[in-house]
Amino acid sequence: MDYDRTRRNFLRTTALGLIAAPMVTGLPGFGKFEDPDLQNRESVREKKAATGVKLNIREFGAVGDGSTKDTVAIQQALDRCWMLGGGEVIVPEGNYLTGAIALKSNTLLRLEKDAILTGAPDFNDYPIMQVRWEGKWIQGRTGLIFALDCENTGISGPGKIAGNHALGGRPTPQNPLRHPALIEPMGCTNVLFEGFSADYHLMWGIHPTYCENVTIKNLTIRNSGGNGDGIDIDSCKHVFIDGCDIATGDDCIAIKSGRGMEAYSLLKTTEDVQITNCTFADNIFACVGIGSETSGGIRNVSVKHCKFISARTFAVYIKSRTGRGAFIEDIVFDDLDISGTQSGFLRINILTSGIQDQFPVPGEEGIPTIRNFNFSNIRVKDVPVLVDGTGIHPDKPLVGFTLHNVTGSCAKGISLTNIKKADIKNIYVSGFSGPLLGINNVSGSGLKGAIEIDQPKLPETIPGNNPPYQLK
Repeated sequence: MDYDRTRRNFLRTTALGLIAAPMVTGLPGFGKFEDPDLQNRESVREKKAATGVKLNIREFGAVGDGSTKDTVAIQQALDRCWMLGGGEVIVPEGNYLTGAIALKSNTLLRLEKDAILTGAPDFNDYPIMQVRWEGKWIQGRTGLIFALDCENTGISGPGKIAGNHALGGRPTPQNPLRHPALIEPMGCTNVLFEGFSADYHLMWGIHPTYCENVTIKNLTIRNSGGNGDGIDIDSCKHVFIDGCDIATGDDCIAIKSGRGMEAYSLLKTTEDVQITNCTFADNIFACVGIGSETSGGIRNVSVKHCKFISARTFAVYIKSRTGRGAFIEDIVFDDLDISGTQSGFLRINILTSGIQDQFPVPGEEGIPTIRNFNFSNIRVKDVPVLVDGTGIHPDKPLVGFTLHNVTGSCAKGISLTNIKKADIKNIYVSGFSGPLLGINNVSGSGLKGAIEIDQPKLPETIPGNNPPYQLK
């Protein structure tokens, strides 16, 4: 008799029975416990539910040989932990092939040293549901690890999560379903991702959507190819990212809040995002991108004490377009080291970045409002352009732009248009040709000696939606 196989089958069957049992008692027709003493009954209800259990996925039948699908065993362990009041689900050393698994409330998935969760290669292992894609809710595949409306959940290292590289990519008219992200909590509160490494290709790595109180610490993220963002913060509040090493094909970190009238109507703002002590390298687009999906609004973003060591375009790219509406405001970048960029340190383009929505926000209301962009203590090394801040609409100028204490070398200086309350000082850079500062329709301090430059070409006015847009 194959003792190990028999034991695994027994544990799997037993676990299913245990999971089902608590559900039965709540059905009509089944008896329930009655305590004649109301005070005692209320006292029991007030006890804490969390038990702090620790469950090992191997006890639920996980094999970890890299070829046997362990999806059911991992999910049973997560479900069981949740039903017992919460705790930790342990993934020991091994390579566990898995389809999509769902995190649960009050449950932490802990990846031990040399533990790897490897994404299964079959799209059918990733259920279809509503997911966010480029700022719109569409049908698509769930993430390899996802969570819906959970609280107090997350993943801890030091193990690894490896998506299947064959599943990356973008939806097409022939295959319109969104491809699976790697890790995707939606509508969750108090989320922790800490201490593990992640690897994927041609699709987003970590994508919190509609979440609050998200902490992402000490991750190593490698995500190659176009569309391979590292972390996408999408309509979330109170996000803290610290100590991460991120090298990606696309944006290392993208901050978004939806696109077009759908997101403008929902107005799920991304706000209070703090990014500290991270290292960024990108080989297709930017290191930190704000936008271009900004129709729900973005405010209070702070990036401090970070190193930008490679960028295909600009290290920092703040982007949107006419037709997005809403706002981007109170943005702070401080104490940064910038090198290895192919385009420059900073670009601001609020005119034409990103695809236009099928139902854009019309008229002047569709021009994003932008306020209070602050940059200080920036050290640049051989950047082609220091600042390109020309993509700003004259009807909605940037109100409040600070650039203080910039040192290093650049090939070209600063270009700004349509800004009020600019404050520029202590710019000590060398190696540039042409003027250090070019402006058009800019007022404020530190502008002495600037030359006049041309206004940007403006996009066409967005007409009203006919018939009027309805959220559905």
